[in-house]
Amino acid sequence: MEEVLPYVAAGLVGLWGISHAIPTRSVVAGFGEISVDNRRVLVQEWLAEAVTMWSLATLIVVVTAVGGGTSTADWSYRVVAGTLLVLAVLTALTGARTEVVWFKICPVLLTVSAVLLLVASLT
Repeated sequence: MEEVLPYVAAGLVGLWGISHAIPTRSVVAGFGEISVDNRRVLVQEWLAEAVTMWSLATLIVVVTAVGGGTSTADWSYRVVAGTLLVLAVLTALTGARTEVVWFKICPVLLTVSAVLLLVASLT
């Protein structure tokens, strides 16, 4: 049972990464006419968050599969939870203040995932 929470958190975070990558083209198009350099930076940053989510999800899965229930796994969960909470706060202070509903969902989803990891690290 102690491994279920990290796997659920990893699933949420990994799927959130996919939800970032899929609409990249339409997100960039929503900025209208911007320079080629600005377009490249926007694509880079948008996809960087997707890669971050995938990397964190992968770390959670690997740590859980290899060493679930160990001190190393517990500390890994705590570090990832901290990272997710920082991203949640950043999004709450920036993107979530726009009218885009996905930015409003993001801090909640990241916080829920962080809480799951913190609970898993304490059991």
